[in-house]
Amino acid sequence: MGITNIFLIFLGLTLLVIGGEFLVRSSVALSFKLKLSKMVIGLTVVSFATSAPELIVSLNAALDGFSDISLGNVIGSNIANIGLVLGATAVISPLVIDKEFYRLNWPVLIFFSIALFVLLKSGNELTQVEGFGLLLLLVAYLCLLVYNTRKSHKAVEGTVHEVDETLSRVSNFKIIVWLLLGGFALWGGSKWLVEGAVDLATSLGVSERVIAVTMIAVGTSVPELAASIIAALKKEKALSLGNLIGSNIFNIACVLGLTSVIHPIEIKSHEVVSVDIYWMLAFAGSLILFALFPKRNEIGRTKGLMMVVAYATFLSMTFIG
Repeated sequence: MGITNIFLIFLGLTLLVIGGEFLVRSSVALSFKLKLSKMVIGLTVVSFATSAPELIVSLNAALDGFSDISLGNVIGSNIANIGLVLGATAVISPLVIDKEFYRLNWPVLIFFSIALFVLLKSGNELTQVEGFGLLLLLVAYLCLLVYNTRKSHKAVEGTVHEVDETLSRVSNFKIIVWLLLGGFALWGGSKWLVEGAVDLATSLGVSERVIAVTMIAVGTSVPELAASIIAALKKEKALSLGNLIGSNIFNIACVLGLTSVIHPIEIKSHEVVSVDIYWMLAFAGSLILFALFPKRNEIGRTKGLMMVVAYATFLSMTFIG
């Protein structure tokens, strides 16, 4: 039974990666057909499409009554993005921090993280009204990004996702095929992932929330982790701190916001609001300390190693707890 569940989880994650890639490509190609600027595509379309796997997983889990997976997926992914992805990449290749981190990216991340904390603490569910509020805040954030880029006549450093301009020449038929493949892969992958995770949690005697904040969260972060490590090893531009922070913001505002609008997310495990959310806040808050001390504007190997150790501690304490 355990091997079958692990296979389902692996197969589900594989389909999510494939589906996400097809969705990103088709969305960008379609955006070029609609005459959207490269800047707008990078700020909105790519950001939304890259969050699609987390969104479909959270939505499917909520609709099936496994709301702990919806919340755990997002909270765990945000922790993994900083502790695992950022930490491991910094160990290989130190990251330079630009001024937009202090002026825009980090403050907005902390704002959304605290907003989620307040919403989760104020009731036993994320309601449709609260989800709609998160989506409105996300729209305001995107408008601010667009305004800043136009005002400065250049892309906000580390915030705009890179856009493949060759996709502007893709045929309409190929766009439709990519959309269909991406949609089916995402939906099928999320179904198998949630099913495998629930059954595995049952067989191991742990809650769905534990599997969600650890295994599922790491799984959905693997593509970004792999891409970042490969770039770092090749001495290319490694992980963009702004894009990573933007991903965390989208996870909270878009994934949880849209999911709760479609289906309210009920808090079933007390540990979500008594443990996990504090870990997420701690990792987000620690970024400013790593940015300022002891060496300013750089996250080097020592700091990266500290992040990875902190993430390993989180995983250990989650399973032990």
